[in-house]
Amino acid sequence: MFNFSFDKRIIYIIIAIMVLSMVVQYITSPGLLISLLISVPGVLIAITFHEFAHAFVADKLGDDTARREGRLSLNPLDHLDPIGTVLLLFAGFGWGKPVHVDPRNYTRKISMDKCEALVSIAGPVMNFLLAIIFSIIYYGIWKFTGMQFIETTVGNVVMILITATISINVGLGLFNLIPLPPLDGSKVIMPFLPYNAKTWFRNNEYIFYIVFVVLWITGLASYIISPAIGAVGGWISSLGAAIWGL
Repeated sequence: MFNFSFDKRIIYIIIAIMVLSMVVQYITSPGLLISLLISVPGVLIAITFHEFAHAFVADKLGDDTARREGRLSLNPLDHLDPIGTVLLLFAGFGWGKPVHVDPRNYTRKISMDKCEALVSIAGPVMNFLLAIIFSIIYYGIWKFTGMQFIETTVGNVVMILITATISINVGLGLFNLIPLPPLDGSKVIMPFLPYNAKTWFRNNEYIFYIVFVVLWITGLASYIISPAIGAVGGWISSLGAAIWGL
């Protein structure tokens, strides 16, 4: 995601309440803390590669803004947004630090809207590719090491970490494809909208920000994408298994 601009003060309050609630749950259920720790590597990988993909594609399309700001990097510290990272850890969806772009620098070989769509979809596509890669690794380990390794403490931890990484990447990719500002999906659909619809969308963008906040605060966003996460995650798992003939 590369454009997150509405007032974050309300979100900070919500995040604080969410974190306090989670702390209480950790006190009563230590297993949740273990689950949180297990998800950390997957979150770092998902956000870092997601934002790097935005920066990389923008750079290839002629805009060097991300390069000048040091975002063509695979260092997680260059891409983590405190709010988005906390959400991804606690809620299963979130975002990274915005990748700034200047559409005026894009190549004129294709329209500005198409360039923005390509930059926007690069992040989710990267997450899906990572999910596929880790699924292949998961079933590769299963095929070549068998239960003898998987049933060991190290093997069990490795498989759990890989599974969490797959799930987080699928969740981040799908969440950001929701066609509401400030998510990537709002830019991806732009080239496909009629001129009048496109103009209305841009002039009334604040309405969609409000809808997004409502969906997020009420938890409806999770209900919307959970079936898709299950379906896409299942397909990716089947693909990983099929590659190894499992």
